[in-house]
Amino acid sequence: MKLVFATNNQHKLRELQQILGDEIHLLSLQDIQCEEEVPENQETLEGNASEKAFFIYNKYGYNCFADDTGLEIDALNGEPGVYSARYAGPARDAGDNMAKVLDKMKEIKLRNARFRTVISLVIDGLETQFEGRVEGAILNEGRGVDGFGYDPIFQPEGFSQSFAEMDANQKNEISHRGRAVRKLVDYLKSLNR
Repeated sequence: MKLVFATNNQHKLRELQQILGDEIHLLSLQDIQCEEEVPENQETLEGNASEKAFFIYNKYGYNCFADDTGLEIDALNGEPGVYSARYAGPARDAGDNMAKVLDKMKEIKLRNARFRTVISLVIDGLETQFEGRVEGAILNEGRGVDGFGYDPIFQPEGFSQSFAEMDANQKNEISHRGRAVRKLVDYLKSLNR
């Protein structure tokens, strides 16, 4: 089976190909000559993942999956949520996004938050979604240099380090994206039995 992963991130693509093995051949957006911006105009992670996957399926005719991820902070009514990548503006600057969160949170004691990833898989026009989440808290300041996005200010439940202080293997074991991907992989492998 050939399946498009709606990403241009070759690292993500290789990592997933290793997990899936030989039965499923992953293609990137580049592989199918998709050079246009894939739309993300929905108000929810579920909506964005679905919009991206159906865009590729409808326009290019490939079975496809796409993901969307957001940080949801309880004290900020779920912000930044679906706007996580562009919370501080269209430049999508991780440092500015973190600074905005820390500024909004500076007087707040209850710092519960979660990362959520939603993957939308479209096969022959039928959609299945998978969710991964990790609960945690927003730190008072950034810690660590690994990871990306909000990783330096997010401390997962049950751990003393931020995501940015963990090595990639440790983070992938517990991360929202890792959990969603494992559900996707289990589902895809069940189709090939």
